[in-house]
Amino acid sequence: MPVQSILSGVRGGLGVLARLNGQEASRLRMQTIIRLRWFGVGGQLVTVAFVYWLLGYDFPIGWCLAFVSMSAWLNVYLRIAYPARHRLSRSFATALLAWDIFELAALLYLTGGLQNPFAFLLVAPVTVSAATLPARNTVLLGTIALSASAVLVGWHWPLPWSPEMPVALPVLYKLGMFASIAAGMAFLALYAARLSKEARNMSEALAATEHVLAREQKLHALDGLAAAAAHELGTPLATIALVTKELERGSRQWPELSEDITLLRTQAERCRDILRKLTRSPTEQDPHHVSLPVTQLLQEAAGPYASSQVRIRIAAAPRDGASIADSREPIGERRPGLIYGIGNIIENAVDFAGSSVDISAAWDEREIEVTVTDDGPGFAPDIIDTLGEPYVTTRGTGQRLGRSGKEASGLGLGFFIAKTLLERSGARVSLENRVPPEHGAVVRVTWTRDSFDLPESRQRIAGWPDTTPRAAE
Repeated sequence: MPVQSILSGVRGGLGVLARLNGQEASRLRMQTIIRLRWFGVGGQLVTVAFVYWLLGYDFPIGWCLAFVSMSAWLNVYLRIAYPARHRLSRSFATALLAWDIFELAALLYLTGGLQNPFAFLLVAPVTVSAATLPARNTVLLGTIALSASAVLVGWHWPLPWSPEMPVALPVLYKLGMFASIAAGMAFLALYAARLSKEARNMSEALAATEHVLAREQKLHALDGLAAAAAHELGTPLATIALVTKELERGSRQWPELSEDITLLRTQAERCRDILRKLTRSPTEQDPHHVSLPVTQLLQEAAGPYASSQVRIRIAAAPRDGASIADSREPIGERRPGLIYGIGNIIENAVDFAGSSVDISAAWDEREIEVTVTDDGPGFAPDIIDTLGEPYVTTRGTGQRLGRSGKEASGLGLGFFIAKTLLERSGARVSLENRVPPEHGAVVRVTWTRDSFDLPESRQRIAGWPDTTPRAAE
Protein backbone atom coordinates (compact mmCIF):
# COMPACT_ATOMS: atom_id res chain seq x y z
CA MET A 1 0.00 0.00 0.00
CA PRO A 2 1.55 3.39 -0.96
CA VAL A 3 2.57 5.93 1.63
CA GLN A 4 0.18 8.50 0.12
CA SER A 5 -2.84 6.43 1.19
CA ILE A 6 -1.66 6.46 4.80
CA LEU A 7 -1.18 10.24 4.59
CA SER A 8 -4.73 10.73 3.26
CA GLY A 9 -6.12 8.68 6.13
CA VAL A 10 -4.26 10.77 8.69
CA ARG A 11 -5.48 13.98 7.06
CA GLY A 12 -9.05 12.74 7.35
CA GLY A 13 -8.50 12.04 11.05
CA LEU A 14 -7.06 15.53 11.58
CA GLY A 15 -10.14 16.97 9.89
CA VAL A 16 -12.30 15.25 12.51
CA LEU A 17 -9.92 16.59 15.17
CA ALA A 18 -10.38 20.18 14.06
CA ARG A 19 -14.13 19.86 14.47
CA LEU A 20 -13.89 18.24 17.92
CA ASN A 21 -11.48 20.68 19.57
CA GLY A 22 -11.52 24.35 20.38
CA GLN A 23 -8.49 26.42 21.35
CA GLU A 24 -8.39 25.44 25.04
CA ALA A 25 -4.87 25.19 26.42
CA SER A 26 -3.53 21.73 27.17
CA ARG A 27 -1.06 20.73 29.88
CA LEU A 28 1.62 20.02 27.25
CA ARG A 29 4.34 22.63 26.84
CA MET A 30 6.07 23.28 23.54
CA GLN A 31 9.46 22.60 25.11
CA THR A 32 8.34 19.15 26.28
CA ILE A 33 7.08 17.95 22.91
CA ILE A 34 10.15 19.35 21.12
CA ARG A 35 12.50 17.50 23.46
CA LEU A 36 10.57 14.25 23.07
CA ARG A 37 10.66 14.55 19.30
CA TRP A 38 14.41 15.28 19.27
CA PHE A 39 14.89 12.14 21.33
CA GLY A 40 12.84 10.19 18.79
CA VAL A 41 14.68 11.71 15.82
CA GLY A 42 18.04 10.81 17.34
CA GLY A 43 16.98 7.23 18.03
CA GLN A 44 15.60 6.82 14.50
CA LEU A 45 18.77 8.13 12.88
CA VAL A 46 20.98 5.83 14.95
CA THR A 47 18.78 2.81 14.18
CA VAL A 48 18.60 3.53 10.43
CA ALA A 49 22.39 4.08 10.20
CA PHE A 50 23.16 0.96 12.23
CA VAL A 51 20.92 -1.33 10.17
CA TYR A 52 21.92 0.05 6.76
CA TRP A 53 25.68 0.60 7.11
CA LEU A 54 26.81 -1.69 9.94
CA LEU A 55 24.48 -4.66 9.40
CA GLY A 56 24.43 -4.14 5.63
CA TYR A 57 20.66 -4.74 5.26
CA ASP A 58 19.04 -3.14 2.23
CA PHE A 59 15.92 -0.95 2.56
CA PRO A 60 14.81 2.44 1.13
CA ILE A 61 17.05 4.54 3.34
CA GLY A 62 16.40 7.69 1.32
CA TRP A 63 12.69 7.65 2.12
CA CYS A 64 13.42 6.86 5.77
CA LEU A 65 15.83 9.78 6.09
CA ALA A 66 13.30 12.02 4.37
CA PHE A 67 10.64 11.29 6.99
CA VAL A 68 13.14 11.68 9.85
CA SER A 69 14.32 15.01 8.42
CA MET A 70 10.71 16.21 8.18
CA SER A 71 10.32 15.66 11.93
CA ALA A 72 13.63 17.43 12.55
CA TRP A 73 12.64 20.45 10.44
CA LEU A 74 9.26 20.54 12.18
CA ASN A 75 11.10 20.81 15.49
CA VAL A 76 13.28 23.62 14.15
CA TYR A 77 10.20 25.52 12.95
CA LEU A 78 8.39 25.09 16.27
CA ARG A 79 11.46 26.21 18.22
CA ILE A 80 11.71 29.40 16.16
CA ALA A 81 7.99 30.19 15.96
CA TYR A 82 7.04 29.60 19.62
CA PRO A 83 8.68 30.28 22.99
CA ALA A 84 9.80 27.26 25.00
CA ARG A 85 7.16 27.81 27.69
CA HIS A 86 4.30 28.16 25.20
CA ARG A 87 1.29 26.09 26.26
CA LEU A 88 -0.12 24.19 23.28
CA SER A 89 -3.80 24.25 22.51
CA ARG A 90 -5.50 20.86 22.64
CA SER A 91 -6.05 20.68 18.89
CA PHE A 92 -2.46 21.73 18.08
CA ALA A 93 -0.98 19.27 20.59
CA THR A 94 -3.14 16.47 19.18
CA ALA A 95 -2.10 17.35 15.62
CA LEU A 96 1.60 17.20 16.57
CA LEU A 97 1.16 13.81 18.26
CA ALA A 98 -0.80 12.59 15.23
CA TRP A 99 2.15 13.58 13.05
CA ASP A 100 4.46 11.52 15.27
CA ILE A 101 2.19 8.49 14.80
CA PHE A 102 2.13 9.01 11.03
CA GLU A 103 5.91 9.47 10.80
CA LEU A 104 6.59 6.31 12.80
CA ALA A 105 3.97 4.37 10.80
CA ALA A 106 5.64 5.50 7.57
CA LEU A 107 9.06 4.30 8.82
CA LEU A 108 7.54 0.97 9.83
CA TYR A 109 5.85 0.67 6.42
CA LEU A 110 9.28 1.05 4.77
CA THR A 111 11.00 -1.39 7.15
CA GLY A 112 8.82 -4.48 7.57
CA GLY A 113 5.57 -3.28 9.16
CA LEU A 114 4.63 -5.07 12.38
CA GLN A 115 7.51 -7.49 11.85
CA ASN A 116 9.79 -4.62 12.86
CA PRO A 117 10.66 -4.95 16.59
CA PHE A 118 10.19 -1.18 17.02
CA ALA A 119 6.50 -1.37 16.12
CA PHE A 120 5.51 -1.13 19.79
CA LEU A 121 6.69 2.50 19.81
CA LEU A 122 3.33 3.41 18.27
CA VAL A 123 1.93 3.50 21.80
CA ALA A 124 4.25 6.36 22.87
CA PRO A 125 2.27 9.32 21.40
CA VAL A 126 -0.99 7.87 22.74
CA THR A 127 0.53 7.57 26.23
CA VAL A 128 1.72 11.19 26.11
CA SER A 129 -1.78 12.25 25.09
CA ALA A 130 -3.36 10.27 27.95
CA ALA A 131 -1.19 12.14 30.46
CA THR A 132 -1.76 15.64 29.08
CA LEU A 133 -4.93 15.79 26.94
CA PRO A 134 -8.64 15.05 27.44
CA ALA A 135 -9.98 11.55 26.89
CA ARG A 136 -11.58 12.28 23.50
CA ASN A 137 -8.24 13.48 22.08
CA THR A 138 -6.56 10.33 23.37
CA VAL A 139 -9.29 8.15 21.85
CA LEU A 140 -8.80 9.87 18.50
CA LEU A 141 -5.02 9.36 18.59
CA GLY A 142 -5.51 5.74 19.69
CA THR A 143 -7.84 5.18 16.75
CA ILE A 144 -5.25 6.64 14.36
CA ALA A 145 -2.49 4.46 15.83
CA LEU A 146 -4.58 1.28 15.72
CA SER A 147 -5.68 2.05 12.14
CA ALA A 148 -2.06 2.47 11.12
CA SER A 149 -1.17 -0.80 12.87
CA ALA A 150 -4.01 -2.60 11.08
CA VAL A 151 -2.75 -1.31 7.72
CA LEU A 152 0.79 -2.46 8.54
CA VAL A 153 -0.43 -6.02 9.14
CA GLY A 154 -1.04 -6.54 5.42
CA TRP A 155 0.82 -3.79 3.60
CA HIS A 156 4.51 -3.03 4.09
CA TRP A 157 7.91 -3.36 2.47
CA PRO A 158 10.00 -6.43 3.38
CA LEU A 159 11.78 -6.48 6.71
CA PRO A 160 15.47 -5.49 6.20
CA TRP A 161 17.33 -8.78 6.36
CA SER A 162 20.03 -10.81 4.69
CA PRO A 163 19.13 -11.72 1.07
CA GLU A 164 20.30 -15.29 1.72
CA MET A 165 17.78 -15.74 4.55
CA PRO A 166 14.67 -13.68 3.85
CA VAL A 167 12.21 -13.35 6.73
CA ALA A 168 8.47 -13.78 6.12
CA LEU A 169 6.54 -14.12 9.34
CA PRO A 170 3.03 -15.63 9.20
CA VAL A 171 -0.07 -13.45 9.34
CA LEU A 172 -1.05 -14.96 12.70
CA TYR A 173 2.16 -13.57 14.23
CA LYS A 174 1.42 -10.14 12.78
CA LEU A 175 -2.09 -10.26 14.23
CA GLY A 176 -0.56 -11.17 17.57
CA MET A 177 1.70 -8.12 17.32
CA PHE A 178 -1.34 -5.99 16.52
CA ALA A 179 -3.16 -7.35 19.58
CA SER A 180 -0.07 -6.70 21.71
CA ILE A 181 0.12 -3.08 20.52
CA ALA A 182 -3.60 -2.57 21.16
CA ALA A 183 -3.40 -4.05 24.68
CA GLY A 184 -0.25 -2.13 25.57
CA MET A 185 -1.73 1.08 24.23
CA ALA A 186 -4.91 0.68 26.31
CA PHE A 187 -3.03 -0.26 29.49
CA LEU A 188 -0.41 2.50 29.30
CA ALA A 189 -2.97 5.13 28.33
CA LEU A 190 -5.28 4.25 31.24
CA TYR A 191 -2.35 4.07 33.66
CA ALA A 192 -0.93 7.44 32.54
CA ALA A 193 -4.37 9.07 32.64
CA ARG A 194 -4.99 7.77 36.17
CA LEU A 195 -1.62 9.00 37.47
CA SER A 196 -2.14 12.37 35.80
CA LYS A 197 -5.61 12.73 37.32
CA GLU A 198 -4.37 11.89 40.83
CA ALA A 199 -1.49 14.34 40.53
CA ARG A 200 -3.86 17.03 39.23
CA ASN A 201 -6.34 16.43 42.06
CA MET A 202 -3.60 16.62 44.66
CA SER A 203 -2.26 19.82 43.11
CA GLU A 204 -5.73 21.41 43.15
CA ALA A 205 -6.32 20.29 46.73
CA LEU A 206 -3.01 21.80 47.83
CA ALA A 207 -3.93 24.99 45.98
CA ALA A 208 -7.22 25.11 47.93
CA THR A 209 -5.32 24.59 51.18
CA GLU A 210 -2.86 27.33 50.25
CA HIS A 211 -5.83 29.62 49.61
CA VAL A 212 -7.07 28.97 53.15
CA LEU A 213 -3.59 29.62 54.54
CA ALA A 214 -3.37 32.83 52.50
CA ARG A 215 -6.56 34.05 54.16
CA GLU A 216 -5.06 33.22 57.56
CA GLN A 217 -1.96 35.18 56.59
CA LYS A 218 -4.14 38.19 55.77
CA LEU A 219 -5.72 37.91 59.21
CA HIS A 220 -2.24 37.90 60.77
CA ALA A 221 -1.43 40.98 58.70
CA LEU A 222 -4.52 42.69 60.12
CA ASP A 223 -3.27 41.78 63.60
CA GLY A 224 -0.02 43.54 62.77
CA LEU A 225 -1.86 46.63 61.54
CA ALA A 226 -3.94 46.65 64.74
CA ALA A 227 -0.78 46.47 66.84
CA ALA A 228 0.77 49.31 64.87
CA ALA A 229 -2.37 51.41 65.24
CA ALA A 230 -2.46 50.69 68.96
CA HIS A 231 1.16 51.81 69.27
CA GLU A 232 0.56 55.04 67.35
CA LEU A 233 -2.65 55.90 69.24
CA GLY A 234 -1.19 55.21 72.66
CA THR A 235 0.60 58.57 72.98
CA PRO A 236 -2.32 60.87 71.99
CA LEU A 237 -4.69 58.92 74.24
CA ALA A 238 -2.29 59.32 77.15
CA THR A 239 -2.18 63.06 76.45
CA ILE A 240 -6.00 63.22 76.36
CA ALA A 241 -6.20 61.34 79.68
CA LEU A 242 -3.69 63.72 81.28
CA VAL A 243 -5.49 66.83 80.03
CA THR A 244 -8.90 65.55 81.18
CA LYS A 245 -7.51 64.91 84.67
CA GLU A 246 -6.28 68.51 84.84
CA LEU A 247 -9.63 69.77 83.60
CA GLU A 248 -11.40 67.58 86.14
CA ARG A 249 -9.48 69.25 89.01
CA GLY A 250 -10.62 72.66 87.87
CA SER A 251 -14.16 71.66 86.98
CA ARG A 252 -15.56 73.58 89.97
CA GLN A 253 -15.30 76.70 87.86
CA TRP A 254 -17.47 75.07 85.16
CA PRO A 255 -19.99 72.86 86.98
CA GLU A 256 -22.06 72.44 83.81
CA LEU A 257 -19.06 70.72 82.12
CA SER A 258 -18.09 68.44 85.03
CA GLU A 259 -20.01 65.40 83.84
CA ASP A 260 -18.74 65.79 80.27
CA ILE A 261 -15.12 66.00 81.40
CA THR A 262 -15.51 62.91 83.61
CA LEU A 263 -17.13 61.03 80.72
CA LEU A 264 -14.29 62.07 78.39
CA ARG A 265 -11.68 60.78 80.86
CA THR A 266 -13.42 57.44 81.37
CA GLN A 267 -13.80 56.91 77.61
CA ALA A 268 -10.12 57.69 77.07
CA GLU A 269 -9.23 55.11 79.71
CA ARG A 270 -11.50 52.62 77.99
CA CYS A 271 -9.75 53.22 74.66
CA ARG A 272 -6.37 52.62 76.31
CA ASP A 273 -7.64 49.32 77.77
CA ILE A 274 -8.83 48.21 74.32
CA LEU A 275 -5.45 49.07 72.79
CA ARG A 276 -3.66 47.10 75.51
CA LYS A 277 -5.72 44.05 74.57
CA LEU A 278 -4.83 44.52 70.90
CA THR A 279 -1.12 44.64 71.66
CA ARG A 280 -1.19 41.61 73.97
CA SER A 281 1.04 38.83 72.59
CA PRO A 282 -0.36 35.35 71.99
CA THR A 283 1.43 34.07 75.09
CA GLU A 284 -0.43 36.67 77.16
CA GLN A 285 -3.92 35.50 76.20
CA ASP A 286 -6.47 34.66 78.82
CA PRO A 287 -5.41 31.17 80.00
CA HIS A 288 -9.02 30.22 80.78
CA HIS A 289 -9.99 31.01 77.19
CA VAL A 290 -6.99 29.24 75.66
CA SER A 291 -7.63 25.94 77.50
CA LEU A 292 -10.57 23.78 76.41
CA PRO A 293 -12.09 20.70 78.11
CA VAL A 294 -13.10 17.94 75.72
CA THR A 295 -16.83 18.36 76.50
CA GLN A 296 -16.67 22.06 75.70
CA LEU A 297 -14.75 21.21 72.52
CA LEU A 298 -17.59 18.97 71.36
CA GLN A 299 -20.22 21.53 72.31
CA GLU A 300 -18.47 24.35 70.43
CA ALA A 301 -17.89 22.17 67.38
CA ALA A 302 -21.50 20.91 67.30
CA GLY A 303 -23.18 24.22 68.14
CA PRO A 304 -23.42 25.64 64.58
CA TYR A 305 -25.10 22.46 63.28
CA ALA A 306 -27.94 22.10 65.78
CA SER A 307 -31.30 21.88 64.00
CA SER A 308 -34.85 20.78 64.63
CA GLN A 309 -34.60 17.99 62.04
CA VAL A 310 -31.58 16.20 63.50
CA ARG A 311 -31.06 15.66 67.23
CA ILE A 312 -27.46 15.96 68.46
CA ARG A 313 -26.58 14.14 71.69
CA ILE A 314 -23.23 14.74 73.39
CA ALA A 315 -21.82 12.53 76.15
CA ALA A 316 -18.39 12.46 77.82
CA ALA A 317 -17.17 10.03 80.48
CA PRO A 318 -14.04 8.07 81.44
CA ARG A 319 -13.80 4.51 80.23
CA ASP A 320 -14.83 1.68 82.48
CA GLY A 321 -12.03 0.69 84.82
CA ALA A 322 -10.28 4.08 84.71
CA SER A 323 -8.70 5.13 87.99
CA ILE A 324 -9.83 8.16 89.98
CA ALA A 325 -6.90 10.17 88.69
CA ASP A 326 -7.74 9.22 85.10
CA SER A 327 -11.42 10.13 85.52
CA ARG A 328 -10.56 13.84 85.33
CA GLU A 329 -11.82 15.32 82.08
CA PRO A 330 -9.00 15.99 79.58
CA ILE A 331 -8.25 19.68 79.05
CA GLY A 332 -6.53 20.60 75.81
CA GLU A 333 -5.49 23.78 74.04
CA ARG A 334 -8.05 25.76 72.08
CA ARG A 335 -6.96 25.37 68.46
CA PRO A 336 -9.13 26.63 65.56
CA GLY A 337 -8.00 23.75 63.35
CA LEU A 338 -9.07 21.22 65.98
CA ILE A 339 -12.54 22.75 66.34
CA TYR A 340 -12.93 23.00 62.57
CA GLY A 341 -11.92 19.36 62.03
CA ILE A 342 -14.40 17.99 64.60
CA GLY A 343 -17.06 20.41 63.31
CA ASN A 344 -16.65 19.20 59.72
CA ILE A 345 -17.16 15.59 60.80
CA ILE A 346 -20.27 16.59 62.77
CA GLU A 347 -21.57 18.60 59.81
CA ASN A 348 -21.25 15.59 57.50
CA ALA A 349 -22.98 13.39 60.07
CA VAL A 350 -25.87 15.86 60.38
CA ASP A 351 -26.21 16.11 56.59
CA PHE A 352 -26.53 12.34 56.16
CA ALA A 353 -28.31 11.46 59.42
CA GLY A 354 -31.89 10.29 59.46
CA SER A 355 -32.93 11.72 62.83
CA SER A 356 -30.03 11.77 65.30
CA VAL A 357 -26.27 12.13 65.71
CA ASP A 358 -24.48 10.78 68.79
CA ILE A 359 -21.17 12.36 69.83
CA SER A 360 -19.27 10.71 72.64
CA ALA A 361 -15.89 11.15 74.27
CA ALA A 362 -14.15 8.50 76.36
CA TRP A 363 -10.71 8.57 77.95
CA ASP A 364 -8.28 6.68 80.12
CA GLU A 365 -4.67 7.14 81.18
CA ARG A 366 -3.34 6.54 77.65
CA GLU A 367 -5.69 8.08 75.10
CA ILE A 368 -8.82 10.09 74.36
CA GLU A 369 -11.35 8.91 71.79
CA VAL A 370 -14.13 11.00 70.23
CA THR A 371 -16.78 9.07 68.29
CA VAL A 372 -19.36 10.62 65.94
CA THR A 373 -22.19 8.24 64.97
CA ASP A 374 -25.21 8.91 62.77
CA ASP A 375 -28.22 6.86 61.69
CA GLY A 376 -27.91 7.60 57.98
CA PRO A 377 -27.05 5.27 55.07
CA GLY A 378 -23.39 4.91 56.13
CA PHE A 379 -20.29 4.97 53.97
CA ALA A 380 -20.37 3.35 50.54
CA PRO A 381 -18.11 0.25 50.62
CA ASP A 382 -16.36 1.22 47.38
CA ILE A 383 -15.05 4.56 48.71
CA ILE A 384 -14.70 4.10 52.46
CA ASP A 385 -11.00 3.21 52.07
CA THR A 386 -10.27 6.33 50.02
CA LEU A 387 -12.31 8.92 51.96
CA GLY A 388 -9.99 11.63 53.22
CA GLU A 389 -8.12 11.88 49.94
CA PRO A 390 -8.75 15.05 47.91
CA TYR A 391 -11.78 15.03 45.58
CA VAL A 392 -13.18 11.79 47.01
CA THR A 393 -16.74 12.44 48.23
CA THR A 394 -20.00 10.67 48.91
CA ARG A 395 -21.99 13.73 47.85
CA GLY A 396 -23.25 13.99 44.32
CA THR A 397 -24.53 17.05 42.54
CA GLY A 398 -28.14 17.60 43.57
CA GLN A 399 -28.05 14.60 45.88
CA ARG A 400 -29.51 16.30 48.98
CA LEU A 401 -30.73 19.66 50.20
CA GLY A 402 -28.63 21.81 52.49
CA ARG A 403 -30.01 24.03 55.26
CA SER A 404 -30.39 26.83 52.77
CA GLY A 405 -32.87 24.76 50.75
CA LYS A 406 -30.58 24.58 47.71
CA GLU A 407 -29.14 21.47 46.18
CA ALA A 408 -25.81 20.64 47.76
CA SER A 409 -22.83 18.87 46.29
CA GLY A 410 -19.39 18.06 47.60
CA LEU A 411 -15.89 18.19 46.17
CA GLY A 412 -14.27 16.08 48.89
CA LEU A 413 -11.97 18.90 50.02
CA GLY A 414 -13.75 19.65 53.31
CA PHE A 415 -13.09 16.25 54.87
CA PHE A 416 -9.59 16.20 53.33
CA ILE A 417 -8.70 19.49 55.04
CA ALA A 418 -10.43 18.47 58.30
CA LYS A 419 -8.59 15.14 58.41
CA THR A 420 -5.29 16.90 57.69
CA LEU A 421 -5.84 19.42 60.50
CA LEU A 422 -6.81 16.69 62.98
CA GLU A 423 -3.78 14.56 62.08
CA ARG A 424 -1.60 17.64 62.49
CA SER A 425 -2.90 17.90 66.07
CA GLY A 426 -1.71 14.33 66.69
CA ALA A 427 -5.01 12.53 66.09
CA ARG A 428 -5.78 9.30 64.23
CA VAL A 429 -8.98 9.31 62.17
CA SER A 430 -10.75 6.05 61.28
CA LEU A 431 -14.02 5.38 59.42
CA GLU A 432 -16.40 2.46 59.61
CA ASN A 433 -20.08 1.57 59.34
CA ARG A 434 -22.33 0.47 62.18
CA VAL A 435 -22.87 -3.25 62.62
CA PRO A 436 -26.18 -4.51 61.13
CA PRO A 437 -29.05 -4.43 61.85
CA GLU A 438 -28.13 -0.85 62.80
CA HIS A 439 -27.20 1.48 59.99
CA GLY A 440 -25.12 4.61 59.80
CA ALA A 441 -21.53 5.84 59.76
CA VAL A 442 -19.01 5.92 62.59
CA VAL A 443 -16.00 8.27 62.67
CA ARG A 444 -13.44 7.85 65.45
CA VAL A 445 -10.84 10.48 66.32
CA THR A 446 -8.19 9.34 68.81
CA TRP A 447 -5.42 11.29 70.56
CA THR A 448 -2.82 10.20 73.03
CA ARG A 449 -3.05 12.05 76.35
CA ASP A 450 0.38 13.57 75.74
CA SER A 451 -0.69 15.12 72.43
CA PHE A 452 -4.04 16.47 73.72
CA ASP A 453 -3.64 17.45 77.37
CA LEU A 454 -2.31 20.80 78.49
CA PRO A 455 0.41 20.57 81.13
CA GLU A 456 -1.05 20.50 84.65
CA SER A 457 0.64 23.81 85.47
CA ARG A 458 -1.29 25.56 82.68
CA GLN A 459 -4.50 23.87 83.77
CA ARG A 460 -4.06 25.25 87.30
CA ILE A 461 -3.34 28.73 85.92
CA ALA A 462 -6.51 28.49 83.84
CA GLY A 463 -8.44 27.69 86.99
CA TRP A 464 -10.11 24.48 85.78
CA PRO A 465 -11.39 22.41 88.75
CA ASP A 466 -11.40 18.66 88.94
CA THR A 467 -14.22 17.50 86.69
CA THR A 468 -16.53 14.59 87.10
CA PRO A 469 -18.11 12.47 84.37
CA ARG A 470 -21.02 14.29 82.80
CA ALA A 471 -23.35 14.14 79.83
CA ALA A 472 -24.91 16.93 77.81
CA GLU A 473 -27.66 17.06 75.25
